[in-house]
Amino acid sequence: MLFVRRYGCAGSVVIVLHGGPGAAGQMAPVARELATSYQVIEPFQRGSSSEPLTVVRHVADLHEVISFYTADFRPALLGASWGAMLTLAYAAAHPNSVGPLILVGCGTFDLTARAELQRVVAERMTDAIRARLKDAERLDADECLKASAEAMTPIYSYDPLISPHQEDEVDARAHQETWDDMLRLQRVGIYPAAFAAIKSPVLMVHGMFDPHPARLIAKGLQPYLPQLDYRELEHCGHYPWLEKAAAGTFYSLVRGWLECHLEAPDTGAPVRE
Repeated sequence: MLFVRRYGCAGSVVIVLHGGPGAAGQMAPVARELATSYQVIEPFQRGSSSEPLTVVRHVADLHEVISFYTADFRPALLGASWGAMLTLAYAAAHPNSVGPLILVGCGTFDLTARAELQRVVAERMTDAIRARLKDAERLDADECLKASAEAMTPIYSYDPLISPHQEDEVDARAHQETWDDMLRLQRVGIYPAAFAAIKSPVLMVHGMFDPHPARLIAKGLQPYLPQLDYRELEHCGHYPWLEKAAAGTFYSLVRGWLECHLEAPDTGAPVRE
């Protein structure tokens, strides 16, 4: 079983999935805030080991968590960045095991969207950021990845309250292995086509300053997810819950949408897997 933090003691269950890959702990602020309304589960995804990490391994781990904590009802999944991609991968593999899905700053699933992301990052790059990235190269792999992400905060965040990576426990090898496998699955045509199996309602929330090209990503997903509900947030980057101008709107949107779509544990339909 993965390391899991639990928050709140009443209401429906929401499982929050961190990004990275390999940025465990990132979703703690979201978990703490939502715990005023829900029971929240924050799993730390599997780290690097002798077994190379794959998307299938992460999906299996998440299924174990869901089966253990929510055996008789379907929880909501809220994933950020890579966590949003894992949310979709899990729901495609286990469509009867989950309730509503929320994708926050979802990653890319095709070359066109990825090229646009790279273009925007290059456009926003400055000499100061390049210098910090160069300095980060002297650190070990985990520290380098975290320092590099912190250096690129001005590219990814509009006006953050705190560093988006303050609570991250970074695993660079887990990041590389997982991302390499996700790219492989995209190349062979597994994703996003597999998402057609998803039955749950899906909300996609994206900051307009996020360099990830939200509309291109949504356009690529909609043929497989016709139920996708797409929302944009102004003055907001990749981490809406940490943006001065957007955090309140983000939480109001998430709570309101969950209120409409999330079944209570005592009335939810039983899991059939």
